[in-house]
Amino acid sequence: MGVLQLLKSQFLCHLMICYVFLVSGLIINLLQLCTLPLWLVSKQLARRINIRLAYCVSSQMVAALEWWSGTECTLYTDPKSYPLYGKENAIVVLNHSFEIDFLCGWTFCDRFGVLGSSKALAKKELAYVPIIGWMWYFLEIVFCKRKWEEDRRTVAQSLQNLRDYPENYWFLLYCEGTRFTPKKHQVSMQVAESKGLPKLKYHLLPRTKGFWVTVQNLRGTAAAVYDSTLNFRNNESPTLLGILNGKKYHADLYVRRIPLEMIPEDEAECAAWLHKLYQEKDSFQEHYTQTGCFPGPTVSPPRRPWSLINWLFWCCLLLYPLGLLLAQLFSSGSMLTILASVALCSAASLGVRWMIGQTEIDRSSNYGNKEVPLNKH
Repeated sequence: MGVLQLLKSQFLCHLMICYVFLVSGLIINLLQLCTLPLWLVSKQLARRINIRLAYCVSSQMVAALEWWSGTECTLYTDPKSYPLYGKENAIVVLNHSFEIDFLCGWTFCDRFGVLGSSKALAKKELAYVPIIGWMWYFLEIVFCKRKWEEDRRTVAQSLQNLRDYPENYWFLLYCEGTRFTPKKHQVSMQVAESKGLPKLKYHLLPRTKGFWVTVQNLRGTAAAVYDSTLNFRNNESPTLLGILNGKKYHADLYVRRIPLEMIPEDEAECAAWLHKLYQEKDSFQEHYTQTGCFPGPTVSPPRRPWSLINWLFWCCLLLYPLGLLLAQLFSSGSMLTILASVALCSAASLGVRWMIGQTEIDRSSNYGNKEVPLNKH
């Protein structure tokens, strides 16, 4: 282990990273709250401001992935589609198998200039997570309760609200509905068998209703569906804690651009189309498992410096006064103030660790573990 890698694994470094992320995130949440009156005057201006404020939060995590851990990202895609990425609105269909698949998605969003504006269909519980969840509220992220009877109308209305969005965005869909685990896969394949659908080896059965509603409401706004399959080399299963420790990974992302007009408008036909898509995704994953790569040409979109610059800005802004404060507290010799400082730092570390825990596979939701919910979709 080199000196730099040893430094990255130290608790003090993690504590500083946690502190900067938490304090800057809460400052940005407060600034977002201040934009509420502006929505009454100019909704589009408020949206543009929130896009840039959101970038200040999410790009810190991208910087941790790209610059702190040094994780590399390779894109497999059609060279004819590549120039369109970042230049149009798109629906991104991504497999949900890793703890950091969302972060790799953010990395590609940043490299194509749509990180601050991009959206997702996310579970309602995430709206209550400080910093990220609160940031998403102001970004008009579409939240759902995973109860289709309640979600149908609210999701459709939220999607309609995005039709006049002022900047290009990617809308992320995890059509499987929940993160892949062996138990959920077993239940999902039981449902596939009962419905006479082909079984999948590397994916859960996709939830077709949410996909159909998204496509229907974004027709004329989104230009294409980006069918995306993510994997990591050497059969690694990366984690956010691994990123925090500076561990380097290599992500491979296979993307196919499918024009939206190629997707059927009829709900039943759209559902059949999505099931076929996931059979193809399964074959791509099988190809990767056997060969260590996806089919087709590769390209490595260059890293942009803005995520690093933003991260360094917040580090300089927040760490310097913190250092002065801690030096003054420790020089005073008061045991009470020293203990209070240690407690504050520990609370910051535990806060970030709690947020990291929301992404861990072994703490993912029970959605998909029971056959009844699966049959409803």
